[in-house]
Amino acid sequence: MSGLLNSSIARKVAMALSGIFLISFLLLHFLINFTSVVSESTFNELSHFMGTNPLIQFLMQPILILGVIFHFVMGIVLEIKNNKARQVQYKMYKGNLNSSWVSRNMIITGLVVLAFLGLHFYDFWFPEIVYKYVEFNPADTTRYFGEMVHKFESPVRTGLYVISFVLLAMHLWHGFQSSFQTIGVNNKYTPFIHKLGYTFAVVVPAGFIFIALFHHFITN
Repeated sequence: MSGLLNSSIARKVAMALSGIFLISFLLLHFLINFTSVVSESTFNELSHFMGTNPLIQFLMQPILILGVIFHFVMGIVLEIKNNKARQVQYKMYKGNLNSSWVSRNMIITGLVVLAFLGLHFYDFWFPEIVYKYVEFNPADTTRYFGEMVHKFESPVRTGLYVISFVLLAMHLWHGFQSSFQTIGVNNKYTPFIHKLGYTFAVVVPAGFIFIALFHHFITN
């Protein structure tokens, strides 16, 4: 694996595949969270299933954590490699004639999103681990909705959440279609993938922002 990842093409493909994997998780995460706006009981049921199912807890969750780490570490590695390989730097910025701001600053938006994920783990994942495996509290199928709503009481935390998803939208604006292009999807379906990517980059982060603002202003 280490030898394979020494290849520039292999690194980019690995980066793209990990990105697609995280996109699929993001969509699932959004769909579950959105039920909190529609039905408290449905959200509790889905959250309890995700939080107690052994396959998800002991297989998919570690894979997800490794996927997040791998994606962002590989992004940093590629950025360093690209900077070293670039013989001629842009002499003058000419707007999108060279490249878009988003594509040139994927590492910045990515690092901010990574910082947000750290906050997200601190807010949700660590308390869940403590609740179940440190304090050994009994199962409570109705606690998830209240715990999530409580996180959005603070205007500062809600504001950070909103800003993070704006930056995630920028990251996805370039990253979604770039991932599919990297793995070789460059054919008659390319225009559709571009439109799908732009739609995903707007709708899903906007949906997360709506959920946060809804619980901050309406539920609390």
